[in-house]
Amino acid sequence: MAKIILDELFKAQEQLDATIAKNHGISYATTRHRRLMACIVEIGELANATRCFKYWSNKGPEAEEIVLDEYADGLHFFLSLGVDIKTSKRSYNLTKHEDNLTDQFLEIYHRLDVFKKKQDDASFIKAFQAFLNLLPLLGYRWKKLEKAYYKKLGVNYNRQETNY
Repeated sequence: MAKIILDELFKAQEQLDATIAKNHGISYATTRHRRLMACIVEIGELANATRCFKYWSNKGPEAEEIVLDEYADGLHFFLSLGVDIKTSKRSYNLTKHEDNLTDQFLEIYHRLDVFKKKQDDASFIKAFQAFLNLLPLLGYRWKKLEKAYYKKLGVNYNRQETNY
């Protein structure tokens, strides 16, 4: 599968984080657990949009635009956590690990729990890889997600400018 180079996205996220820090008088150190919680919540919103775990329902996933937007939200928080810990890894290969979305979401949650306990680069890399590995299961290419990230980046800057 394709190699994903994330240097530009990490830079873009770091700039957004700096704007947010300035506007709200916060730092990475004072918000790490809240950003981790936000990441977990956004992943839950993504899972909800896919409806992959809703065995009791015949309704399909939300529209592609909504799923991509939720994925972009999760990506924002993963990148922010990576900037915070100064992650060493800036490129990844997309691979399919689990056979279904539900198991992949559970793997992400497991990896984020390990990261919460260790808060080190190795555990972050494994959690982020698990998150990125959703893309093949969702059937999306990286370029489509990257576009969704930049679209959401614009929304997030607008929110900062309008006192969101």
